[in-house]
Amino acid sequence: MPYPWVNIGDKAAVFEATHGTAPKYAGKDMVNLGSVILSGVMMFEHLGWDEAANMIVKALGKAIQKKTVTYDLERQMKGAKLVKCSEFADEIIKNM
Repeated sequence: MPYPWVNIGDKAAVFEATHGTAPKYAGKDMVNLGSVILSGVMMFEHLGWDEAANMIVKALGKAIQKKTVTYDLERQMKGAKLVKCSEFADEIIKNM
């Protein structure tokens, strides 16, 4: 899973996924949104919203532990259940 990236300055902070926009996957509901979610987690941590950050990280971890994952992880995990990006997001939300 690609890791998020952060640039913190004196007056602003930018949090983003490292993989770019991935236009070839637009509208296909298949990509792993983990890096985008973890970018948000880093923002919450920066803001001091640790409870929200921890809740999201735990929910994401549970989804992966249950092996309910997108195609990039499914092909690397024996016995994993392949789900769409939107279904992976639903699984994360369900785990909160």
